[in-house]
Amino acid sequence: MARVVVSVMPKPEILDPQGKAVLGALPRLGFSGVSEVRQGKRFELEVAGEVTPAVLAEVEKMAETLLSNPVIENYVVSVEA
Repeated sequence: MARVVVSVMPKPEILDPQGKAVLGALPRLGFSGVSEVRQGKRFELEVAGEVTPAVLAEVEKMAETLLSNPVIENYVVSVEA
């Protein structure tokens, strides 16, 4: 079994109200030094067998059609050991 990870983040030009809320809460909780917070999503997909280019292409298609909204989000597909 192999694990393929899809990380989804809002595009830089898209407002991120959840990230802003976290940024505002950090100082109130005693944390300092953070100047920006962006909140995204992480999907971990367990795939049977070897991760081939065909498997990665299929995951890319999943990411583009279901796991992300390409209009407002970017995604990155990676393989975890």
